[in-house]
Amino acid sequence: MNLVFVHDHKFYKFNDHYYSNGGLSGDALNRYIKAFGNVTIIARCLELNEINNNLSFASVEGTRFVSVPNHKSINSFYKIRDVKKIIEREIKSADYVIARSSTLGNMAVSLAIKYKKPYLVEVVGCAWDSMWNYNIKGKVLAPLSFYTMKKSIKDAPYAIYVTNEFLQKRYPTKGKYVNCSNVTLSQFDPSLIEKRIKKIKGLQKNSKTVFGTIGAVNINYKGQKYVIEALGKLKKQGITNFEYHLVGGGNQQHLLSVAQRAGVSEEVKFIGSLPHERVFDWLDNIDLYIQPSVTEGLPRALIEAMSRGLPAIGSNAGGIPELLSRECIFSKKSTNEIQYLIKNMSQSKMEIYAKENFEEAKKYSRILIENRRNEFFNAFISENLK
Repeated sequence: MNLVFVHDHKFYKFNDHYYSNGGLSGDALNRYIKAFGNVTIIARCLELNEINNNLSFASVEGTRFVSVPNHKSINSFYKIRDVKKIIEREIKSADYVIARSSTLGNMAVSLAIKYKKPYLVEVVGCAWDSMWNYNIKGKVLAPLSFYTMKKSIKDAPYAIYVTNEFLQKRYPTKGKYVNCSNVTLSQFDPSLIEKRIKKIKGLQKNSKTVFGTIGAVNINYKGQKYVIEALGKLKKQGITNFEYHLVGGGNQQHLLSVAQRAGVSEEVKFIGSLPHERVFDWLDNIDLYIQPSVTEGLPRALIEAMSRGLPAIGSNAGGIPELLSRECIFSKKSTNEIQYLIKNMSQSKMEIYAKENFEEAKKYSRILIENRRNEFFNAFISENLK
C-alpha cells in the first residue's frame, strides 16, 4: 500500500536525509508506516549546509519525501500552481491519502475527491485562531481559511481529532471520527511524581522559582510575550525571585524587546531548540510550566510537562482547558490573570496540581493512543479495499 501524507510541516534536508524540529519525527511517522507500509510525505523542505543537532531524524525506512515550493512566501501566489501539480501527481498514484488541516491539506482533499482516492483528515488546530492571531494579513484571510477548513472537515468521510471536545465542536464532521492526541507517552515511572513532590517541598520562601514554556519564540500566537509582561508586573510589586526559561527556535529579538520594556531582561532566559530526548531533562529542572498560547489544538509540550508531574497553568485556548484544573486556566492574553496565578501558586497548590497533572497525563499513554489510532486506521483501510 502507498499512503500520501500531506501537511504544512517544514522538514530539513541534509545529505539526502530529512529532519524535523517538531512533532513529525521518525518515531511519529512510524505510526503511518506500521498501518500503510510505504508513506510519501508531501511538505515544505529546507536544504541545510550543516546539520543542526537539535533536529530529530525523520528519514526512517518506508518514507519518501516530496518537497513543494514555499507557498507561504511573498511570491506564494505564483507558486500555488506548481504546488498543486506536485500534489496531484502523487495523489494520482496513491492508494490512500491523509491530509492534516492546512493549506496543503485542503488542496490534497480536493484532489483526493477528484481522483476518487480514500482520504482521512487530521484535525490538529483551528484555522481561524491561527490566522487571526498571526498578523494583519492573517486577519484578512482568517474567514476564508475558517470556512474552507470547516467545509473540508464536515464533508470528510474519516477524521482524527487531537482534542476531546474543542475541535470537534468547532469543526464537526458528518463522517466517522475518533480523538487521538499526537502525544504518546511511553512510560509513567511512579518515582517521577515522588521526585517532583520532593522538589516542590524543597522550595524555600526566597528561593528562585523557574517557570518554563516550550514553543517557537518568533511566532506571536505562542503567547510568551504575555508571560513576560506579567512577570514585569510582578517585579514592580517587589517579587523578583524567578526566572522564565524559553525553549524553542526562531528569532528572539521581539521577545527580547518585550523583556527589556517589562524590565525583566535579566530574568528571561532563551534556551533555544532542544532535541526531543533532552526536553524531559529540562522539564525536570523547572518548577512551573506555562502554556500561554493564543491558539492551540492539544499542546504536546503541556502534556509532556504534566507527565513529569509538573504543576502548570495555561490559557483557555483550544484544548488546554481539557487538560488542566479550572483554577489553573487564565484568559488568552491576560497578563493580569497570569501574574495573579503565579503570585498565588503556593507549595500546597503545586503539590495538588502536580499529582492531578501526572494522573491526567496517563490518559495519553502510547499504548492507549496507538491502539485507538490503529483501530481507526484499520477500519479506514478495510472499508476502502479495492
